[in-house]
Amino acid sequence: MIGTSLGLLLALLAIGIPVAVTLVLLALILGTVFSPMSLWSVFGELSWSASSEFTLFAIPLYILLGEILLRSGISEKMYHAISLYLSRLPGGLMHANLGFSTVFAAMSGSSVACAATLGKVANPLIGRYGYNERLFLGTIAAGGTLGILIPPSIPLILYGVLTETSIPQLYLAGIIPGLLLAALFMLTVVIACWWRPAWGGTPVVSTWRMRIAVLPDLIPPLIIVVAVIGAIYAGIATPTESAALGVVMAILLSAWRRSLSWRMIVAAGEATVITTAMLTLIVIAAFLLNFVLSAIGLSQVVTNLFTASGLSPTGLIITAIVFYLVLGMFLESLSMLIATVPLIVPALRMAGIDTVWFGILMMVLMEVALLTPPVGMNLFVVQGTRDKGDVRDVIIGALPFVAIMFVFIALLVAFPDIALWLPRVLSV
Repeated sequence: MIGTSLGLLLALLAIGIPVAVTLVLLALILGTVFSPMSLWSVFGELSWSASSEFTLFAIPLYILLGEILLRSGISEKMYHAISLYLSRLPGGLMHANLGFSTVFAAMSGSSVACAATLGKVANPLIGRYGYNERLFLGTIAAGGTLGILIPPSIPLILYGVLTETSIPQLYLAGIIPGLLLAALFMLTVVIACWWRPAWGGTPVVSTWRMRIAVLPDLIPPLIIVVAVIGAIYAGIATPTESAALGVVMAILLSAWRRSLSWRMIVAAGEATVITTAMLTLIVIAAFLLNFVLSAIGLSQVVTNLFTASGLSPTGLIITAIVFYLVLGMFLESLSMLIATVPLIVPALRMAGIDTVWFGILMMVLMEVALLTPPVGMNLFVVQGTRDKGDVRDVIIGALPFVAIMFVFIALLVAFPDIALWLPRVLSV
């Protein structure tokens, strides 16, 4: 039954059927073939309960926040401000790419949005300053992945809903790993440009007068980040309410910058509706599939396989890591999360593995999936922002950062407190 289900899933995706439709078709096929009773009658109720989950209301708000910042020009000015502060490091604007990604990730929660925004702003600078194109593109693709690790992360919200794990705890757990991974990316750039100084391009001229002058472009977005994240941990707002606060602050900032217009609001709203509709349909399909898998006993079969394997908790974790690394090469990262986590996490929970910690590990594995061909989404997003060149340039440029992610996964397994220390100390 497991082989049949996985084979059907991969076959449907391979022929180009959308993820949501694939999950629903798989649920219908498995329910019809293996269930002794009709499951159609509960599909309507399940769809409603899945789409009306209050926590999921945060997703369109975080998407709208990122769209407003992008379409109002605030993100472009923020990139310029960050570049003046970080460009003196070996690697110049490549550090600005990673620094911008870290901040923008804390406002948008989306890796694809982060990579697309950064690619449009930074790509024209490659030739102007003489950077090594492949490494520069690699920083854009890798930096974009931080959007699913640093809170407020949309995939972390979905993981929390699917596994009934505290989202504030997950957000706390993602802060230190996200910042540490960003620092390791920057260290990679420093080492590469120390080894090959020509890769670092022409230094960008920046003075303290220039840096002080751009503080109005940098401080307000940082205030939004602090307000959105801080409101959750201060107990003032839920993740959904905090997202709404961020949207209001972004609108006010746009008005202050005189970039607020009905055209911009409508464009941001349309993009938000399209993305939200896609995500909501995937979530509903995943809930339907998970219900069918439980009804036909497949979820319990998977749990029993893990528990009967005799593997230690560390062995189970390594097995899960290998499974996701391989699956991530062929399955889009969000689809991988929604389709498999409800099956894997119950078995890991029975083995005593902390679901908050595994959620952070899962986000890093999704980041690897975003950078590994043939389906690495960020690779093609970054390629789509270029005027010319082959996608192989982006793939080769991302390889050093994929290697660093492997190192970071090993660190997370060896030292779980990298993710768990902050949630334990603050006890949200």
